[in-house]
Amino acid sequence: MRSLTVIFILLILLIQYPLWAGRGGWYNVIQLTSKYEVQKKINDELKKQNNALRAEVNDLKKGTDAIEERAREELGMIKKGETYFQVINKAKQ
Repeated sequence: MRSLTVIFILLILLIQYPLWAGRGGWYNVIQLTSKYEVQKKINDELKKQNNALRAEVNDLKKGTDAIEERAREELGMIKKGETYFQVINKAKQ
């Protein structure tokens, strides 16, 4: 009778193993959930970047304001009659 009880306990443990440690078990689900959360944050950041780029492309296609802003920032261009001031920040020592 005692050996039969031990056999049943071992069988129950073998049946429970896939639930806890096997593929699709609790441990695997917790790992996948954490990976999902990290990937979701990365995707949200990329969506923000894509939306900003999409808005910039639309500005460049439809208006001259974005082109003028780029010319000023990247190329240092100014309009006729404007005075250009350059502010240089000294690095703290």
